[in-house]
Amino acid sequence: MDAAQSDKPMRQRVEEYISQLQDDIVAAFEKLDPNAPAFKRDEWLRAQGGRGRSCVFAVPVPPAGVAPQETVLEKGGVNISVVHGMLPPPAIKQMRADHSSIPDVQGSVPFFAAGISLVIHPRNPHAPTVHANYRYFEITEPPTEAEQAAGTPGKLIAWWFGGGCDLTPSYLYEEDAAHFHRTIKGACDAHGAAVYPAFKKWCDEYFFIPHRGEARGIGGIFFDDLCDEAHARFEPGDARPKSPEEIFAFVRAAGDAFVPSYLPILERRARTPSDEHERRWQLLRRGRYVEFNLVYDRGTKFGLMTPGARIESILMSLPETARWEYMSELGTDPESREGKLVEVLKNAREWV
Repeated sequence: MDAAQSDKPMRQRVEEYISQLQDDIVAAFEKLDPNAPAFKRDEWLRAQGGRGRSCVFAVPVPPAGVAPQETVLEKGGVNISVVHGMLPPPAIKQMRADHSSIPDVQGSVPFFAAGISLVIHPRNPHAPTVHANYRYFEITEPPTEAEQAAGTPGKLIAWWFGGGCDLTPSYLYEEDAAHFHRTIKGACDAHGAAVYPAFKKWCDEYFFIPHRGEARGIGGIFFDDLCDEAHARFEPGDARPKSPEEIFAFVRAAGDAFVPSYLPILERRARTPSDEHERRWQLLRRGRYVEFNLVYDRGTKFGLMTPGARIESILMSLPETARWEYMSELGTDPESREGKLVEVLKNAREWV
C-alpha cells in the first residue's frame, strides 16, 4: 500500500472501496445476462447527512396477457450508503448490546457509517439467493470549534468493521456449497487461520430462524465489532487481523471474493429446467427469508431506527414474490430433494 493511500482517513478509503466494488459487481451481473434490463442506478442524498447509490434490478410488469421477459435475475439490489449525523440514545442502547467497544455515552453522539449491501434473488429455483454486506462504523465526540472549522470529525470514541456473505439455495447442490465456502475460506485464510472457522460458525448461528428451528440458508461468514480490541470470537493467541490496516485488508479480500464465489454457481444453475412444483418450493423458502429479515436481522432493525433512514433501500432485500402455506407438506419427506435441503438447514455442515 502506498503512503498516499494509507494517509487518507479510513472513512474515505472505505467509501472509495465500496463504490468501486459496487460497480464491479453490477457489471458482472449485467455481463452474465446482457439481454436483461440494466440495473437501475438511483443516486440519493440523506437530509441529515450523507449519500448513497442503489443499483436495483427488476423486470417491468408486462401488460395483461403478455408473458414477462425471461431473465436470470428476478430481483436484486447492490446498494451503498455513506451516511453521517447524530446517533440517538435508543439506537446507541441497541448497538451497545452487540458492540462491546461502545462506551456508555450519554445523549446523542456523531456517527459515520459506510457500507455495501446486496441481495440477489434469481428466477430459477435451482439458482440460490445470495446476500453480502460489508460495512464500517465510527462514533466520535462532538467536534471542537477548530475541528468544525477545518471540516474534520471529533475525537474517535469507537470504530469497527462488520459484514459477511451467505448462500440460500432452494435445492441443495453440494458442489455449489463447497465452491462458495472454499472461495470465501481462501479469502479468509490469507488473514489468519482462525478467521474462517470463527466467522463460519458465527454465520451459522446468526442466520438461524428460532421459531422454525432451521437456518435461513447454508451459511458463509458473518462478523461484527471487528476492531483492535479483544474479540469474543477469538482466543488471545489466535491468528486474525487486529490493526485497522489488517482488518481493512481482510474486508477488501472478502468483498473481492464475492464475484468468484457466486457468479459461477449462478451461471451453472440459471437455466436448469424447472417446473411449477419447484417454483412453489422456491417461494416457500423465500417466505422463510422474509421471516428472518423482518423479525431477527439486526441490520434491518437498526436501519428502521435510524433517523432519516431510506426505507426502500432497507427493504430491498425482500424478494419480489414469496409464499406461505398452512402446514405445507413440502420438505417433510426426508428422501425428497426438498427434505434433503431441510436436513442441512436444521443441522449445519462443514463444507470445506
